[in-house]
Amino acid sequence: MKAEVFNTEKAFEQLCADSGIAVGFVRFADKEAVILRGNDSIIKGKEAIRNFYKKTDPKASVSWTPDFIEVSKDGSMAYTYGGYIWKIKQDDGTIKEFKRVFHTVWKRQKNGSWKYVWD
Repeated sequence: MKAEVFNTEKAFEQLCADSGIAVGFVRFADKEAVILRGNDSIIKGKEAIRNFYKKTDPKASVSWTPDFIEVSKDGSMAYTYGGYIWKIKQDDGTIKEFKRVFHTVWKRQKNGSWKYVWD
């Protein structure tokens, strides 16, 4: 099951690259998803997540790979963490990078797919 979660993370990352960060974060969100942004900004629900990411710089990109994956014994929940790199292309063509750590909690859906409930 760890491989399923890893593959979900990579599909999520690829969708962000191919279709935009907002599309990726909405598509992989559980209907009850919550994201923490900044030091104290909790954003609840897919629509609020969509509105938050619609404001993202269109020249931004994000990439990540989980360093750790754990899946509950019953296979209903999982969590991951690792490093990510947020890149923004500047007007002069240079790339500004921000390296941080992510932590995501995943919930298995009724159809067997994984959606995040916390990011």
